[in-house]
Amino acid sequence: MTWVGVIPFLAFAFLFLVLPSLYLFIGSFQDAKGQFTLANFRDLFTPSIFSAYWITIRISLTTALMGGVIGFFLAYALVTGNVPPWVRSGLMTFCGVASNFAGVPLAQAFIFTLGRVGLITVLLRELFGLNLYDMGFNLYSFWGLSVTYLYFQLPLMVLVITPAIEGMRREWREAAENLGASSGQYWRYVGIPILMPSLLGSMILLFGNAFGAYATALSLTGGLINLVTILIGSQIRGDVLRNPNLGYALAVGMVVVMAVMMAIYYALRRRSEHWLRA
Repeated sequence: MTWVGVIPFLAFAFLFLVLPSLYLFIGSFQDAKGQFTLANFRDLFTPSIFSAYWITIRISLTTALMGGVIGFFLAYALVTGNVPPWVRSGLMTFCGVASNFAGVPLAQAFIFTLGRVGLITVLLRELFGLNLYDMGFNLYSFWGLSVTYLYFQLPLMVLVITPAIEGMRREWREAAENLGASSGQYWRYVGIPILMPSLLGSMILLFGNAFGAYATALSLTGGLINLVTILIGSQIRGDVLRNPNLGYALAVGMVVVMAVMMAIYYALRRRSEHWLRA
């Protein structure tokens, strides 16, 4: 009878995960009258919807790669750089807060900081004569939204990759150096292969984190950037473009994209684990 203790969890998962997913999946195959149709999935290949997926994937990949690489080096410096304990605890606390700081507050913070009359924008113009927007920067563009996403992507990467870096034994590096390996050879043949599953998993997490972002992009760009999440919101809650069943199909399409990313991750992880077993 030990399994009785998991009944509340199973009930919660069924009510708030399984049932909504089934409702979403079934609704994606229905029209406004509840009749079976494949039109919703055919509409996913229209130019506007296809471009929304493409832009969302590009932003997610860009921020996952940039956040993953920069976050890894930051976490590595934090673990191996002999920083004072108060610096490390303070930085980890900040990462815990910043990784959950998103939505409307984050969008407003960046508008007040890097908008056309934001604090940093005005200071650079007044003190150094540099106008970011004349130089091509635009907070309300692809790269502006990517920079905004990095605010919570970087801290999240630091949080999830730090335990993996801490788990690397000093004896491995000492053994490699005793055998004549350089620092570059150690990381190429030992360090990176060992950390590869954690790095790949962390970047997939960052991809999903950006792929499902909604409030930040909507508040910052006002829908100027055609993301899938914004498109789903306009279909389900909109007055003019309202088509909930198409919105359900869009959501199912996002699930498929994430499933493909997870399949790629598992394939790459198996290759890295094969190196560890060799």
